[in-house]
Amino acid sequence: MVIGGERVEAAEGGTFDVVEPHAGETIASVPEGSAEDVDRAVRAATRAFEGEWRTMSAADRGRLLFRFADCVREHEEELARLESRQVGKPIGGARWEIGQVSKVLEFYAGATTKLRGSTVPVARPGLDLTLKEPIGVVGLIVPWNFPLMMASWKVGPALAAGNTAVLKPASWSPLTALRFGELALEAGLPPGVLNVVTGPGPVVGNALAAHEGVGKIAFTGETATGREIMRTAAGTIKKVSLELGGKSPSIVFADADLEKFAAQGPYAVFDNCGQDCCARSRILVQRSVHERVVELFVQATERLKVGDPADETTEVGPLVSVRQRERVERYVAIGREEGGRLVTGGVRPSDAALADGAYLLPAVFDGVAQEMTIAREEVFGPVVAVIPFDTEEDAVALANATPYGLSGSVWSRDIGRALRTARAVRSGVVSVNCNNSVHVEAPFGGYGQSGIGRELGLEALDLYTETKNVFVDLS
Repeated sequence: MVIGGERVEAAEGGTFDVVEPHAGETIASVPEGSAEDVDRAVRAATRAFEGEWRTMSAADRGRLLFRFADCVREHEEELARLESRQVGKPIGGARWEIGQVSKVLEFYAGATTKLRGSTVPVARPGLDLTLKEPIGVVGLIVPWNFPLMMASWKVGPALAAGNTAVLKPASWSPLTALRFGELALEAGLPPGVLNVVTGPGPVVGNALAAHEGVGKIAFTGETATGREIMRTAAGTIKKVSLELGGKSPSIVFADADLEKFAAQGPYAVFDNCGQDCCARSRILVQRSVHERVVELFVQATERLKVGDPADETTEVGPLVSVRQRERVERYVAIGREEGGRLVTGGVRPSDAALADGAYLLPAVFDGVAQEMTIAREEVFGPVVAVIPFDTEEDAVALANATPYGLSGSVWSRDIGRALRTARAVRSGVVSVNCNNSVHVEAPFGGYGQSGIGRELGLEALDLYTETKNVFVDLS
C-alpha cells in the first residue's frame, strides 16, 4: 500500500489475490488492509495536511497537480494495460479512460487558483466576506467498473481544494490505484497527501467512514452500500457525497434518426459489458416504430465484437468476475420467467478461447413491462429491456418510474419535444440525440437513490470545501 509516502505491507500481514476475468488467472497479490492500516493512513494524511500542503500556495499546489497529470500521461500505456487486465476492460476503452484521468487532473490543477469567496452586503456597518477552506482529511472509496477514472474524479477536486486523501479502491481492481499513489509521489506530491489502502469494503471502507479523523467521505458504488456508508458516517457527522446506481432510459420518439440511435445505442448499455451506473438499460420506444427499432438495435448488437480485452478490435470484454456473470445470468433467467422475450444474447459465447473467462453475450429483451424485475432493478451487466410507449407523457412517466435518476438520453428530431422531455425526466444528466452526458467540465450526479452531490466541473469543489463567513466591524 502507499501510506505516508512509503510502500508498506498490511499491518496484520494479510494479502488477497487479484484475478484476471479473461482467463480466471491470479495476476497479483495485494495487502489486505485493516482498521489499523486506515488509522495509519489517516494519521499520515493529517500530518501532511497540517504541514506544507496546508500552507502551500494555490498556484504551487496547481503546479504539482499539473506535474501529476503529466506523470500519468507518461505512463498511460502501462496503466491502460493494467486496467484492462484487472477488470477485463477492452484495451481501447482502457486507453480512453486513462487519458481522461490526466485530463481530470489538469482541469483541477487549473482550478486551484479559481476557488473564491465573496463579499456579502449585510445590515450592520462593516465588511462581511466568505472564505473557501479545505475540509482536511477526506476518504475516497471508488468502484471496480471504472477504477482509475473514478479515482481521479475524487482525487482531483479533493487535492485542488487543499485536502489530503486516503483512497480505497475496490478489491477486484486495486492495481491501478496503487500505481497511481506511486506516481503521485514521483510527481512530487508531499508524502501523505495521497495514501492508498487496499482491502475489503466492510473492513477498510467501514473504518474510513467511521474514523473521527476523516472529515468527508466520497463514495461511488451500489446504492445499498451507499446507505451503509451514510449510517456509519453519521456517527461523526461527516460530510458525505454519493454516486450510486441507476436504471437509465433511452427515450426514442418516432421522429428520431433511428439508424443513428441503432448505431450508437448499443454502446450506451453494453460498453464496459454493461457494468456502468449510467448504462441506458431501458429502451423506451414509441409504439409506431417499436418493431423497427428492435430490429435495428438487435442487428447492431450482434455485430459487436466480444472477445479478449487485449485484442485491439474487441468492443465487449468479460464481466469483472465469474460471480458477477452468474448474478447477471440470474437476471436473464428471471426476465424469461416473467414473460420477457429474449431476442438475442444472454448466453455464454461458444468460442473455446473464451471458455475460461467471465463472458456473456449482450442480451436484448423485448416484450418487457415496467413492473418486471429487469425493468426495475439495476442488473449491472449486458442486458437491455425494450418497453413501448404511446405519448410524450407516457414516455416521461415510464422514465420516472424508478427510485433512481442518474442519466438518460432523448432521441427526437423535434428539439422542442426533446427539451421538454429532458426537463421532465428526473435525472442528473440527460443527453439529446447522443449518449454523451458525462464531461470533465460539467457537473455529474443523480437524483433520488442515485446519490448526493455533483462530481466533475467546478461544482465538485463544493464537495471538498467549507465556507467560512467573516464579519469585520467598521463602526
